[in-house]
Amino acid sequence: MEKLIVKIGYLKGEEVEDVINKRMKEFLLVRESDDDIFGELCFCLLTANFQAAKSIKIQEEFGHLFESESEEELAKVLKSAGHRFWPQRAERIVLARKIKDELLKVVKSGDEFFIREWVVENVKGIGMKEASHFLRNIGFKNVAIVDFHIVDLLVSEGLVERPKSLNKKKYLEIEETLKGLGYKVQMSLAELDLYLWYIETGSVLK
Repeated sequence: MEKLIVKIGYLKGEEVEDVINKRMKEFLLVRESDDDIFGELCFCLLTANFQAAKSIKIQEEFGHLFESESEEELAKVLKSAGHRFWPQRAERIVLARKIKDELLKVVKSGDEFFIREWVVENVKGIGMKEASHFLRNIGFKNVAIVDFHIVDLLVSEGLVERPKSLNKKKYLEIEETLKGLGYKVQMSLAELDLYLWYIETGSVLK
């Protein structure tokens, strides 16, 4: 863990710290708009088993269609934009519209662990990672986004053993490891994720 703590400490004095601080402020602003909250849910539906950078581009260009287009038309848009799973994601975005009002009520409860459980149980296509990603992107700070980039980094640093599968129990175990690291570097899990993602990929996305 000490090597990783040193790496993070070094980055806190670099330009990337300003980028991450800016991103954290942007996440908080998202929660001020109901449409933006729903847009981030759709973004997280797009990112499952697909590239975050390409999903960001799709959201920027076509996010205004997430609440209005028919499933057929939305599928065409996603296909033209190069999404690998265009028919499935169009279906899931349209299904998510049906629970938008209830989702917004749950988000306004402010209990991020309850929100995560609700999203996993009620939004088709969302698991623990995607639900945590959604929460981070709307300004919540205390859940971890455990994806293969983060697992690879933690394994390489000897902090966890590579899991055979990332079920809920294993996800929460790795989240606890990340909480310990966050405590050491005095960061929330949301902020820590951006630093770890940068260490592993050289970029700061969302």
